[in-house]
Order: sequence, then C-alpha cells, then structure tokens
Amino acid sequence: MNVIFLGLVLIAFAVAAVRQITFTPPPGTPDALTPMAALGQAVIEAAGGAVTLAIGLVGVMALFLGLMKVAERGGLLIIIARLLRPLMVRLFPDVPPDHPAMGAMILNMSANALGLGNAATPFGIRAMQALDELNPHKGTASNAMALFLAINTSSVTLLPTGIIALRAAAGSSDPAGIVPTTLVATLCSTTVAILSAKLLQNRFSSPPPTPPSEAPDSNPASPGAAPDLPDLGTDASQGYPTWVSILVLTSIIALIPLTIWQGAVVAPWIIPGLIVLLLGFGALKGVRVYEVLVEGARDGFQVALKIIPYLVAILVAVAMFRASGAMDLLITPLGEVTRFIGLPADALPMALLRPLSGSGAYGIVAATINDPAIGPDSYVGYLVSTLQGSTETTFYVLAVYFGAAGVRRVRHALTAALLADAAGIAGAVAACSFLYG
Repeated sequence: MNVIFLGLVLIAFAVAAVRQITFTPPPGTPDALTPMAALGQAVIEAAGGAVTLAIGLVGVMALFLGLMKVAERGGLLIIIARLLRPLMVRLFPDVPPDHPAMGAMILNMSANALGLGNAATPFGIRAMQALDELNPHKGTASNAMALFLAINTSSVTLLPTGIIALRAAAGSSDPAGIVPTTLVATLCSTTVAILSAKLLQNRFSSPPPTPPSEAPDSNPASPGAAPDLPDLGTDASQGYPTWVSILVLTSIIALIPLTIWQGAVVAPWIIPGLIVLLLGFGALKGVRVYEVLVEGARDGFQVALKIIPYLVAILVAVAMFRASGAMDLLITPLGEVTRFIGLPADALPMALLRPLSGSGAYGIVAATINDPAIGPDSYVGYLVSTLQGSTETTFYVLAVYFGAAGVRRVRHALTAALLADAAGIAGAVAACSFLYG
C-alpha cells in the first residue's frame, strides 16, 4: 500500500505540474483555477470529506457489528461450521477430519460468509499454521494450503454487512440490494478457486521433504501470529449429517434465482428481517441481546473511528489523482474497452485496486458511491459495492497467511486466487448488469 499511495501522489503532482506549465486560462475566464491550485483544493476537500464520511458511518457500523456480535455469541459460527464440515472433508482429503486445521478452516470460512472479516483473520492464520504441521515441504505451500488460500480470497458471502452499512451511510434507498449480486459473484469466484486449485496442483512440483532440522519456524513470534482462539467444543468438530449440509447448501443456491427474479420484492425485507432474525436467534440461545448488541456496537464505534486515517490517506491520494487529470489519462482508454463488457470507467479503478489494497479499495468505493454524479443506487454504485463485498485483498491475505506459516514458495496459490478474483469480477458485472444495468 505504501508504493500505491506514494505512486498516486507523485504521479498526480507530476501530471499537474506539466499541465500547470502549459496552462492557458480559457477565454473569458481569467480567474479560472490553475491545475496546481485545483490540486491543492482537491486535497483539502478530500481530507474533510473523509472525516465526514467516517462520522456518518459510525451509527450504521455500530448497529451491524452489534447484531453480528449477538449472532456470534449465540453460536451461529459453530452452526455454520457444522454445516460445512461434510463438504470440507471431501475438499481437503489430505487433512484428517479431527485435525485442528479442519476446525480453523471451517470457522474462517463461516466468519467470511457472515462478512466478519476481522474475526475471520485469526482463524485463517491459525488454519494455515496448523496446515503447515501436516506439510512435508516446509517453506513451500502444500496443495491443501494453496486451496485454502484460494477459497479464502473468494469465499461465499451471505451477508456483506460492512458494505451494506457504507451504502446506508451514503443515503442508499436500497442498501441491501447488493446481497443477490454479492452471492452470485462469490459463488462464481469460489467455484473457479476450487477448480483452478485442483487442476493446477499437479502442474506445480513440490521439492523433497524438508528434514526436521532444516524446517523454518512456522509459528514466528510476530504481529501476524494467530492469537489463542476459544475452545469450540465437540459440537463444532462433529458436523451435521451430510444430507443436512446438502439441503442447506442447495437452499442457499436456490436463493439466487429468487433474488434475481423477485429482487425488488425481497430487498425491502432484508434489513428489517435481518435485525429480527439475528436478535430472535440470540434470544432463543439465551443471549442477553441488549447487552451484547451494545457491546458489539461499542466495537463498531471504535472501528468507524479507526478507519479515519486510512480514509483520509486514500481519499486524498485518489482526489489528487483525479484532479490532476492522471485518472483520465489512465482510465479513459481502458474504460473504452472494458465498458463493452459492463465495466465502465468509473468502476475500473475499484476492479484494479481491490486485489492489491483493502483500505485503498474501501476508499475508492466510498468516494464513488458518495459522488453526487454517481451515487450508491446507480449501476456503477451497485457494481463497486458488489466488488467490495465479494472480492478479497488477495496479496494481503497471501502475505499474512503464508507469512504466519513461513511459506516462501507459493506454487499455484497466487494463480488460483487471481483466477478467482477475475471470476468474481465477471460474476459481479453479470449480476449487476442483469439486475441494475
């Protein structure tokens, strides 16, 4: 992100400087802003707008994180983990069903399905470290590690809570309208992730097994190391009968045509229904829903405040890149090509930046849906929101997860993850074009 941020600023300054040197005021407008003056004004406006955006996000972020805390405290993660277990055993035949890696992987994917990115990361790191215990080629990604990373960067998202909150803060009349498009996009990306990882694993050779004395430390004492996770009990490790898992997964897939054909009818029910269902689930599980919601809302308040520096940095850099004219020089020719496949120039920066930087992509989508000329409920607004909710910061996940396990040779993991990203973008474009194009 350091390179991206500095590059945007330096390129913007260079382009503005060239335009400043050759600037001639338009006829009849002697007081027109010069390119460098416009660049400075854009910096000030973007910095103030970032803080305003974050403050407006506090309420909805607190509400949604509070609701998810109720669901988590009620054991929803464990229920989803038990549903996924029969499928996971077949996807990862090299991992013993009772190995700690299996439980950590399932909980990571369950947290991602609920849009709990912060909760998913510790489970993912723990899973990768546990998978490395089974890895005979220390320092090189095993087939299971590569598949897990590819799935992690593309996992099916049922409730993209973070982006729904951002859309609500931007004044969307249908903030949950991205639920069907996100589901379609992530099903496409996850399918491609699994197929590509399985097909590519035999094309990338593994070195001879590493002697124990030469094995690198797979659990370094670093900020990326996974913290101790709570004991999940035997319920999470047993799993439901296979037929139950198949029935539930089939029902989820059946939601796709329902949300596509009846999206206008279903969408208004999503947020009120979600609140009632999550609170009702927590109450049935004996959770003191008010106290737990307040506890989670407090965390949401802190999260909204913590993102202010990141928003300021990326929104200022993007504003400089746009105001200088550099954005038009880059995006206009590319956009002329990609618009024929449903990816207009306004959404192209999001598609390019999302695999590289989570904070950068968040800043892009925030700036896009808060742009009065675009808005959250336009086609571009739905598309960038879907891309944010259905794709992952691939290079960050690869660095953190593999770094925690001491993996230096990634084999086919990056290729499979990038193919999944491309499939997610294609799925998002197709779904948004059908529903909102």
